[in-house]
Amino acid sequence: MPALIEDYALLGNCRSAALVSRDGSLDWLCLPRFDAPAVFAALLGNEENGRWRLAPSDPLEQVQREYLDDSLVLRTTYVTAQGRAQVTDWMPLDEANAVVRVVEGLAGETCFEMDLVMRFDYGRSVPWVEKHDPLTLTAVAGPDRLILRSSVATHAQDHHTVSRFRVAAGERQVFVLLHQASHLTQLPGLDADQALQHTLEQWRAFAGRCPDVGDWTPQVKRSLIALKAMTYAPTGGIVAAVTTSLPEHLGGERNWDYRYCWLRDATMTLLAFMNLGYFEEAAAWREWLMRSVAGNPEQMQIMYGLAGERQLPERTLPWLAGYEGSQPVRVGNAAAQQHQLDIYGEVADAMSQAIRGGLPRHPRSAALSRLIMPYLERIWREPDEGIWEVRGGCQHFVHSKVMAWVAFDRAAGLADGTEEDRERGRHYREVATRIHREVCEKGLDPEGRYFVQAYGSAEMDASLLQIALTGFLPADDPRFLRTLEQIEKRLLRHGLLLRYDTDSGCDGLEPGEGTFLVCSFWLADVYVLLGRQDEARGLYERLTGLCNDVGLLAEQYEPVSGRMLGNFPQAFSHIGIINTALNLHRAQCPVRDRARGG
Repeated sequence: MPALIEDYALLGNCRSAALVSRDGSLDWLCLPRFDAPAVFAALLGNEENGRWRLAPSDPLEQVQREYLDDSLVLRTTYVTAQGRAQVTDWMPLDEANAVVRVVEGLAGETCFEMDLVMRFDYGRSVPWVEKHDPLTLTAVAGPDRLILRSSVATHAQDHHTVSRFRVAAGERQVFVLLHQASHLTQLPGLDADQALQHTLEQWRAFAGRCPDVGDWTPQVKRSLIALKAMTYAPTGGIVAAVTTSLPEHLGGERNWDYRYCWLRDATMTLLAFMNLGYFEEAAAWREWLMRSVAGNPEQMQIMYGLAGERQLPERTLPWLAGYEGSQPVRVGNAAAQQHQLDIYGEVADAMSQAIRGGLPRHPRSAALSRLIMPYLERIWREPDEGIWEVRGGCQHFVHSKVMAWVAFDRAAGLADGTEEDRERGRHYREVATRIHREVCEKGLDPEGRYFVQAYGSAEMDASLLQIALTGFLPADDPRFLRTLEQIEKRLLRHGLLLRYDTDSGCDGLEPGEGTFLVCSFWLADVYVLLGRQDEARGLYERLTGLCNDVGLLAEQYEPVSGRMLGNFPQAFSHIGIINTALNLHRAQCPVRDRARGG
């Protein structure tokens, strides 16, 4: 059985990522990229679906983990009655896809056990394993090859590769697992010490550029490192999470593949990078964005693959039991084909914020705007599936209309070149005014007191917080204040926000899920806009206190059971940590700049 979601730590090399539990079991790894089939899939099934456990065989008295300095090199210290030892795990930051695990004795003598279960294609394919010498073996299945080089001998046992060994104080054993295409010449060995030094230097150089954010600097740095680890370095695309099908409700069907890049993340990701001075990363993300959306605006998608791929067909993997029985296990994401109006506002806002933040105008941004805005002008009145990607049919979601307004508001603010541009900008402003008027007429409850989830709906939705955060209305507008009161009254659970009430059936799925963490960060940001600093600070500290022992957050949190839910780690959650810290720390906070709009 896999560990609790919050008991995993992240390893990564900016091309792929692994999750390793507190008990030393590496239960998730996709190679050679984030969205490739997993070679270790025990996270979504059991050990026979692939894992790599390396831990003491004696009963544990204590386990302590930490990342070395500001890096993604994980060190786990194990204490048994017989001794104390540590395991250092990392993925080298170079062209090779590798995982390195080093066992070192610290005191006494500790007996270790290694159990390597290599499976391909999400745990379905058992590879052909060959022993080349006592310390080297390979595993091949179709296009993939794994190479294990170790300093201790291993042997086969029931389609597992196992080893038992002891480490005394001052002794160490090294294990290196490499991945490559099976048709290529076998890769040479890897110098573990050199790889460790190189990897530490690179992570420290990256994190060392982070400015001071007061008491929250360590957590902001950790979130920055998590975002960097979720970046596919060859293209600049950032995945929403490194996992698929970790459930939003244990035992339920809300299990989605998040190993893709959402346009919706664009604005907040850019703000996080730019406001911390990471302009190179911000520019790379914007370049990915501009390449991915290039083409016919009618074919613009809400999400893309790591290199901008558009075909992300969704299928299920029936041979995997699912995390704690949560089925189905899905790969691919059918929401890529959904109609979601808010993405146009997100792209326009990202372009506007990039320029305001100091990035030069992108050479294709004006041409892209001239294509997208006329198309959006034709379709903004249509219903859509909305920010939460409902599967119960299209509605006139208020958040979607607000983001359509954002698109025209920001485009109008950027149209400051030729007289033709200024004329176009005036037209955009007129369209924005029409959208604003309609939302304020149709998006309120029957008495006109507060905004609701969709036209004619009685439901409340945390995405309505974006009304103030985007500058659609001032935060102190009475209609928004009453909306905020309704959100607090109807969606707060133990001090954290649901995104909406799933019992309503509005999303076409069975009810039940945890609180959606990024929504609570939005709430803290709204408190900042309203000058409710103590409430904002208290909520922020509550949220950061939910991070696990190595500073990571999932998508959701279930406050009754005290468990993380959803895919892990979640980019949206860590973006929230960064941006809300900046909003609390800086007198001229980013949320106020964004709310001023175009």
